[in-house]
Amino acid sequence: MSCGPAAAASRAAEIDLGTQAIIQGTVVHGGRPARTAYVRLLDASGVFTAEVATGPSGDFRFFARPGDWTVRVLAPRTAPVQSTVRAALGTVTEVELTL
Repeated sequence: MSCGPAAAASRAAEIDLGTQAIIQGTVVHGGRPARTAYVRLLDASGVFTAEVATGPSGDFRFFARPGDWTVRVLAPRTAPVQSTVRAALGTVTEVELTL
């Protein structure tokens, strides 16, 4: 499993979706990208698996195994926000989280 801010669109073409399950998205706060947020990936039983800081555009990306996941966002002076998603091999699961 690896993670990080989402790559630029030009690098997206380098990902072999036939062998990857990707969860990616953006975090916004007040209509703007949340640049100081941390995104956590929790497995189906709620166990912490990975964490990444958002990029300058509030973006994030996780390479995960197929299955159900919880994406949780933590940021200063806001309550945590989360969403449950399903990752599947060969797909990019997009999620937008608003603080």
